[in-house]
Amino acid sequence: MSDPTSLDVTRYLRDLGEGREHDWAPVWQALQGELRKLASGHMRKEREGYTLQTTALINEAYLRLSGSPSERWENRSHFLGAASRAMRQVLVDMARKRSAEKHGGAADRLTLTDIELPAPQTGFEVIALDQALQQLADLDERLVRIVELKYFGGLAIREIGQLMNLSARTVNRELRFARAWLRSRLESNH
Repeated sequence: MSDPTSLDVTRYLRDLGEGREHDWAPVWQALQGELRKLASGHMRKEREGYTLQTTALINEAYLRLSGSPSERWENRSHFLGAASRAMRQVLVDMARKRSAEKHGGAADRLTLTDIELPAPQTGFEVIALDQALQQLADLDERLVRIVELKYFGGLAIREIGQLMNLSARTVNRELRFARAWLRSRLESNH
């Protein structure tokens, strides 16, 4: 079962969640291309000269996800969404640390245009965006997964639809709602 080309990822993830499997490596091998794409998408949003490499981001996400053995994964999409969230959280934690090290200095900025929201003049902190995404998750976790896969993971609408078993029309509609909601939340906090 350790051959990444023949691994039934959904079944293996369920076995991990139920404690019948304990080796995470086959899942990470089988999903390596998709995880790299997610990590690259996250890293594109970071400032130039950022010291963390794509592989290191994947490894940090691995440590976070494999460290929560009680987590149950429904399928590939659920797992990739969680991996994307873990990657985003690694970057947010690093931004918080850099900000604290600067003794109140400005945290890294992420503009709304970076997540394709209409307000090109206004910049928002990574931390504020993370807080807004957490609030959106309280309303609808699926919306956050779509945003993460699109803007942080760099996936196309069609790919998101396939991963989440949704139509492209549904993905587009929910993405429009999520963008509007995030824009409203971020502008009200500014």
